[in-house]
Amino acid sequence: MRRFATHSALTALLLTATFLTPAIAGENDALRIGDAIPMENAKMKNIDGRELSIADIAGKKGTVVIFSCNSCPWVQAWEDRISSIGNAYWKKGFGVVAINSNDPSRDQTDSFDAMKQRAKERGFEFAYTVDATSDVARAFGATRTPEVFLFDQGGLLVYHGVIDDNAKSPDSVKEHYLREALEAMLAGKKIPVTETKALGCTIKFRPQ
Repeated sequence: MRRFATHSALTALLLTATFLTPAIAGENDALRIGDAIPMENAKMKNIDGRELSIADIAGKKGTVVIFSCNSCPWVQAWEDRISSIGNAYWKKGFGVVAINSNDPSRDQTDSFDAMKQRAKERGFEFAYTVDATSDVARAFGATRTPEVFLFDQGGLLVYHGVIDDNAKSPDSVKEHYLREALEAMLAGKKIPVTETKALGCTIKFRPQ
């Protein structure tokens, strides 16, 4: 995999303990390629007020699950691409959901009202839900925002990692990992890269 390009502001953030800390003790290991969707029937509050599960959202072509939030600068750097990819492939038959597992008491920009506003500003046409206990993130073994899990028609994991290889500049992206995986699935071809290292802020898990 090519080295990820960096941005001065993002690099500075990476050098802080907040973003370099390992997965929180007691959290599960991340899903492995071929694993099934965990907690697929767990209901989460969507920005439109509905209670939705991943099973409700799942698409005929596959399902994209992105652990996200409002507060993380890495999410903000990729957010336009998350919106573009999510909207485009939702229309092509994929289920798409962004899940906010952060504890909003740590940062009010991750509150439900702020989520609704952000989704409106970014034009999300897909679900953006609250993981009210952080247990869905724990079940996935997710530790970062953004962190992508792509499942096939049978609900098995086929890609896990980052959106692409350049958070700083969309025009400088050389490896469109998520988009290329989705296109391969549509074409019935082998996904070229199935795993990359998730880059981003640590998920601020709610207390158990």
